[in-house]
Parts: sequence; structure tokens; C-alpha cells
Amino acid sequence: MTKPTDLQQRLTGLLSPTAVITGGSDLEPYAVDWRKLFPGRPACVVRPSSTEQVAQIVRICHDAGAAIVPQGGNTGLAGGAVPDASGTQVVLSLNRMAAIRRVDPVGLTIEAEAGCILKVAQDAAGAAGRLLPISLAAEGSATIGGVVATNAGGVNVLRYGMTRSLVLGLEVLPDGTVANGLRKLRKDNAGYDWKQLFIGSEGTLGIVTAAVLRLLPRPKHSMTALLSVADPAAALRLLELAQDELGDQISAFELISATSMQLVARHAGLKAPIAEGEWFVLIEAASSLAGLREAAESMLGSAFEQEIALDGVIAESGVQAAQLWALREHVTESEARESKSVKHDVSVPLTAVPQFLIEAGQALAAGAPGTRVNAFGHLGDGNIHYNVLVDAGQDADVVNHIVHDVVAAFGGSISAEHGIGQYRVGELARYRAATEMDLARTLKRALDPDNRLNCLDARPPWHER
Repeated sequence: MTKPTDLQQRLTGLLSPTAVITGGSDLEPYAVDWRKLFPGRPACVVRPSSTEQVAQIVRICHDAGAAIVPQGGNTGLAGGAVPDASGTQVVLSLNRMAAIRRVDPVGLTIEAEAGCILKVAQDAAGAAGRLLPISLAAEGSATIGGVVATNAGGVNVLRYGMTRSLVLGLEVLPDGTVANGLRKLRKDNAGYDWKQLFIGSEGTLGIVTAAVLRLLPRPKHSMTALLSVADPAAALRLLELAQDELGDQISAFELISATSMQLVARHAGLKAPIAEGEWFVLIEAASSLAGLREAAESMLGSAFEQEIALDGVIAESGVQAAQLWALREHVTESEARESKSVKHDVSVPLTAVPQFLIEAGQALAAGAPGTRVNAFGHLGDGNIHYNVLVDAGQDADVVNHIVHDVVAAFGGSISAEHGIGQYRVGELARYRAATEMDLARTLKRALDPDNRLNCLDARPPWHER
């Protein structure tokens, strides 16, 4: 491999001294993940301003034998966008490529560069009277490239699907050449749909430089409600009732445990405006047709009449809706202030969620006594953030294995929306079938034969066995 200093000189010659960061405190934001679990040491950080510059950077790094770690907003929760500690890897930050190239309100598309902040894209769609429905806690800092590369989920998956279902076209670099597939077509059956390989690949197969995303008509009416229920089984019955009464108008259906609410009250000073229960459900629905609130009120009435819900409230204004959502949005922050936690981003078949919660709790009580569970998340799509509060002496690997063994028993996934990154590499190798891992390695060899794209030596699933 070329010496890091020689590589830095070649990259600086391509870009400019200000677009290549080689040391000092300016490196720090790029060298560690958002949760500060995976500190790294990059050879340098490069910040190109065009797709052509990205292509040239890839070619220079390939010639030098240097690995590349693509990075967007660096808001991921699995450590997939930061380098290792070797000091040999180049972080390729796309934050200078932030343009919205065009918004088409009739064709319902938006084309944006990889470094465009998600909230900026949402606002641009909103200014045109349209909706970009990807909604994340980190939408003020997450970038379009990162959202695509991680196949981000969020609170609206129930209605709109994961990011994958909203991507119409991509511009990517699997090597030093550009594959321009920025088509705005709903129907395109001309050969392989290769963009799907790169969505959710976390930068291990190629670098996303721009994307065309599907927009939707912006709903004119919205409804937010918070209800308390006795248990997750009741929450599931409430989901069925809501689907019967509100149909596809439901955009979010969040399950929040009493533990989560207690943490939010203790550390954020926020309290639910309804009678306390063991579990809570936050529902959001949206429609362009009148009558949404009346339908929601009818649904709540049925929930009380059938004794599915214990108490509930519908927001009377946008301000009140934001206050209800604040309860959900402060759970993670409040958990961090309470204790160290071992986080699990898991999914199981929707109807299995109540039994999964029971069996995972029992397994932890037997195998990791003294731990506390903080469970919350997207019940509408089967994704539960099953976080375990632990003391300093608790072995995180033991907790991971206990929870993931239960997930596997239900035919679930150890990563519903956050990705693999560095955080779940060992667990992926442990739970994914050998035939699936062999297929992944075949794809990796085909698109990145020299193993240069976001593939640390500590990431064995993508290497030859």
C-alpha cells in the first residue's frame, strides 16, 4: 500500500487543501460514530463536491491500495460509517454534495445528491405541496446517501415502506466508474434492477452519489392519538381495529412501554396526559379527505367499548400532536441518562410480538438477572427496539445472545432497520444461514474484488471463509 502521506498528497492535488482533512480536531467528527462506541483513526477525510471527483478519489485509492469508508451524516446506530484504528483508511464524506437537483410535483419525484440532509429534502418536497415520507429521529442530520445506503426505516414504514420502496433511481460508483441509473420511472423491467443491490448495502458494494426518490401527495388532514393498553396483545388488537376503521390512512403505530414513559418523565420532565398503563400506543393517521377525525373518534369509541384500550386522547392541534410525539422521541435520550444499555433493533412476525416480549423477558430474567428491559418501537411493522439496561459488570455479549436467540426462534431479524455496521458483525455470522452468507460473499467479490469498500478486517462475514 502507498504511504498515507503520499496518498494524502495525491488527494490534495485532486481536490484542495481545505477539502482534505489530515489531522487535528477537524478529524474527530468523522472518526467516531454517533454513539461513540467505535472510535477510529482515518488516514484522512476527503470531501468531494462532484460525482466526477468521487470517481477520481476511488481510482486514486484503488491505485494506492487504500480502503474507503463512505460517510453521510454519521448518524447511524451500528457504527457502519467510521474507519478502524489502523490509520490506513480514507473516509469519503459526501457532505459537500448536498444539492437538490430537481423536484417534480407532477411526476412526484425528487432528485438529490447524497450529502443532502433528509430534512432539507422533506422541506423541498413540502414547498412543492408534496410529501417525502421517510421520517427519522435524525432527519435533521441524516443524509440522502446514508438513508439509501442503510435502507433506513423510521416511523412511517407501516404505510410507506422502507427507503427501498421509495427509491426510483440511483447514481453509484461500484468502482472508479459511474453507473448512472437516475431514472424517474415507476415501471422499468429492462434487465436487472441493480439499484436494489446498493440500497441497504452500507457502502460495502458501492458509493451512492445521488438518488431519485418517490414523492406522494401531501395529506391535508392528520390525526395523532395516544392510548394506554393492558399489554402488547391488546395493542395488537388495537392495531387490527385501527386498520379496520382507518384503513391505509394509518402512517405510524408506535408501542411504548411503561418503563419508557417513566424514563421520559424522570429525565425529560414529560408526562403522558392520560391514565397510566403498562403499555402505551401512539397512532398517527393522515388523509387528503375530510372525516379523518370523526373516523378516529369512532375508532377510539370502539376501542373503549370493546375494552381494548384503557384510556386515550386525540390531539386537538398540531402543538398537542407534537407534545404527544415528544414522549416517544425522548425515550432514547432518557434511556441514555438512566443507565448503560445493550441495544437491540429486532423484528419478528407482527402477530408474534406479544409472545416474543414475554419469552425474551423470561430468558433475560433467567440468564441475565438484574437487568431491566426498555422496549418500544414500531409495532405496526413488527420492529421493536428491545434495549436492556445493565450495570457495569454485565457482559453485553451474553445479553445479545439471549435476546437474539429468542428473535431467531421466532424467525425474526437481529437488525430491523439500523443495519449491521460494526455493531452486529459477529451476530450476523452467528444467525444468518451459511447459504445466505455465501451469496453475500459472491456479490461482494463481484462488485468489490479487492475488498476496498467499507470492509474492515474485523468484519468477517464479507470475507472468504
